[in-house]
Amino acid sequence: MDAGSYECGISDKPLLGFTIGGMLTQIARKFPDNEAVVSVHQGIRYTYRELLEKVEDLARGLMAIGVEKGDRVGIWAMNHAEWVLTQFATAKIGAIMVNINPAYRTYELEYVLRQAEIQTVIVQDRFKTSDYVGMMLEACPDISRSRPGHLHTEKFPFLKNVIFMGEDSPEGMFSWSDIMRKGTEVSMDELSAREEALSFDDPINIQYTSGTTGFPKGVVLSHHGILNNGNIIGDGMNFSEKDRLCIPVPFYHCFGMVLSNLACMTHGATMVIPGPTFNAGDVLRCIEQERCTALHGVPTMFIAELSHPDFSRYSMETLRTGIMAGSPCPVEVMKEVNRKMHMSEIVIVYGQTETSPGITMTTTRDPLERRVSTVGRVFPHTEIKIIDPKTGRIVPRGEVGEICARGYCVMKCYYNNPSATHATLDPDRWNHTGDLGTVDAEGYVKIVGRLKDMVIRGGENIYPREIEEFLHHHPKIADVYIIGVPDEKYGEELMAWVMVEKGETLTEEEVKEFCRGKIAHYKIPRYVKFVTEFPMSVTGKIQKYRMREISIKELGLENVSRIETA
Repeated sequence: MDAGSYECGISDKPLLGFTIGGMLTQIARKFPDNEAVVSVHQGIRYTYRELLEKVEDLARGLMAIGVEKGDRVGIWAMNHAEWVLTQFATAKIGAIMVNINPAYRTYELEYVLRQAEIQTVIVQDRFKTSDYVGMMLEACPDISRSRPGHLHTEKFPFLKNVIFMGEDSPEGMFSWSDIMRKGTEVSMDELSAREEALSFDDPINIQYTSGTTGFPKGVVLSHHGILNNGNIIGDGMNFSEKDRLCIPVPFYHCFGMVLSNLACMTHGATMVIPGPTFNAGDVLRCIEQERCTALHGVPTMFIAELSHPDFSRYSMETLRTGIMAGSPCPVEVMKEVNRKMHMSEIVIVYGQTETSPGITMTTTRDPLERRVSTVGRVFPHTEIKIIDPKTGRIVPRGEVGEICARGYCVMKCYYNNPSATHATLDPDRWNHTGDLGTVDAEGYVKIVGRLKDMVIRGGENIYPREIEEFLHHHPKIADVYIIGVPDEKYGEELMAWVMVEKGETLTEEEVKEFCRGKIAHYKIPRYVKFVTEFPMSVTGKIQKYRMREISIKELGLENVSRIETA
């Protein structure tokens, strides 16, 4: 009997039954002298032996200021070596690290401090126009009126400690070295006892979703979920202790924290940090200088690297593999990365924060055609099904439906948000992704769009991803995104936001003419807007809701957008 669009990932390799801290200890013993962390912009290099020592010092320092198992420790910082230390130190003591988006401002910071009930927060110094300490003090003025470790504020009743990620700490905050020194107040035996009391099923991390609709939701993840996800991803890239991964994606996001850091740690590979934030020039320089074998990024990052004016000056010959993920990966961009960046074994990972995050992945063994046209097959030890979102029934293979996932990787819940949890996790523990896709006879999954992005024009269901992939074949188009805008006659019409290749010119009529006779007439965009950049989150995710808002205003469609539909 045909099971329809259902797949279960099988493997002869069992899941890891360790905590994150336990795994780090094992790897440090196995590869003590291998480089673990190289922070190029800070001039820092740690071997795995040194990383473990510093993680244990920080873990004991956090215990010394009263951080208990299950306490929430927020970190509001960009990509620094201290972020990696915090990731592993909190895991060592069973504290729940809360990733705070560096793009947040005071209002959003206050929301996360309150919603996650954060007891300790680590904050970096200013970066460019972002004054993190200033915003922290604006959100909580009581800090500067308190002694470090003795904060009492009605506004944030859980908040007790603020740690400045540097020296010369502001009034009321511990400095980084204060915490590292305080580690001497807690013995290694006390740290070991804390570790032994932990379970790999314990919650260890809260990551906030982007919140494109409503307030961001705090996704609660376990040691078991993110450690195994990172390990399986490393296996998919065929990682070993000889690999050196360039990581320009943000640590606060699941891409950097799991797909990058934990994929490296579980294999004894090296985490190479080119800069605090993404800069295409820094990445290219880092790859050459550090002889990186792998590179991670979202499509917009790879596009920026390929189009960098100095691209040809840097050697990419050490590169072998990496991941392009975070948003739909244009086929033509993947082919360029294969050819020009020597990444013949680059893979794609598909998933979401709620699934730790990976669900499906291509592998280095997959033929190129599969690696550029699908998001691979389901992870080992994970189930997926594709359902009709209206009926909940599994659709036949090849038919479009909502992708659902189940297994070790699925989040525990949304923190302090049972209604949102129940809306995403059904009674059988299937996580409903909101993504539309298909699965073929060989188990390869294709993403066709978001349930909310699907455009319905005059009764026709249109998936923007299909049209975006088609337009990427135009030689003058560097990048393109399709959105739906309101229309009085058809309900919705298509609009293309187009980024033209440098030095080229293109007209609206040329874009439409390229489509005529090649795709159905109703898939040809009615509107075309030429741009030099797209609205996007700090992780490089394209914000189509912002495109829609801007387009409605520019096209004068405010009245049409207020027309109620059934």
